[in-house]
Amino acid sequence: MKVILFGGTGMVGQGVLRECLRDAGVSEVLSIGRRPLGQNHAKLRELIVPDPGQLNVPPSTLGGYDACFFCLGVSSFGLSEAEFTRLIFDLTLGAARKLAPVNPQMAFIYVSGAGCDTSEQGRVMWARVKGRTENALRALPFRAVYLFRPGAIEPRHGIRSNTALYRWAYVLLAPLLPLLRRWAPQHLTSTDRVGLAMLQAARHGAPSPWVEMRDIQALSDAALAAMPPHTRAP
Repeated sequence: MKVILFGGTGMVGQGVLRECLRDAGVSEVLSIGRRPLGQNHAKLRELIVPDPGQLNVPPSTLGGYDACFFCLGVSSFGLSEAEFTRLIFDLTLGAARKLAPVNPQMAFIYVSGAGCDTSEQGRVMWARVKGRTENALRALPFRAVYLFRPGAIEPRHGIRSNTALYRWAYVLLAPLLPLLRRWAPQHLTSTDRVGLAMLQAARHGAPSPWVEMRDIQALSDAALAAMPPHTRAP
């Protein structure tokens, strides 16, 4: 399987990239972003572009891929609806519309968020914009579109969020994470589980286009169950 990854320097994207590089069934990862990832791997290629929503490159550069994991995103904190729309809807759809014609066999997997508003009429700005993005992606001619809606995500294996507020939140919540994992697993997942769930959905599908927390856990459980025990790091 050949995959395209957007947002490989972000917290979720780092986790997805890690699982892709560890997966023997992934032959190539094309990372598209504004800055280099800062790592080398035989399976990894990078395309550095000033605007990932434009992708002013020859179509042949983007063709022949089986899955796209779109992990780019920003917090809506301090942004107007117009600004957030430009950074979420316009950027995501700009890239997806370039990929769809040259990859009709592709599964496009988008990291959205829990509580998105697909009616596009609700009172919460970020939920409306994300819901509009989800609706527009589903209308594109990909083989499949899966909209991942994680809630709390625990960064693992040395991964850190690029957002200072989130980094502090994880530090403060760290003592509670073992309790959440044990008693409320439906409210907490991890960067590695998100990556495993995306790979599983790309290969085998998901029960619904909207992949909620319980689905992320089930998909990652299925991926783990299919692996020889010695291939999984703790």
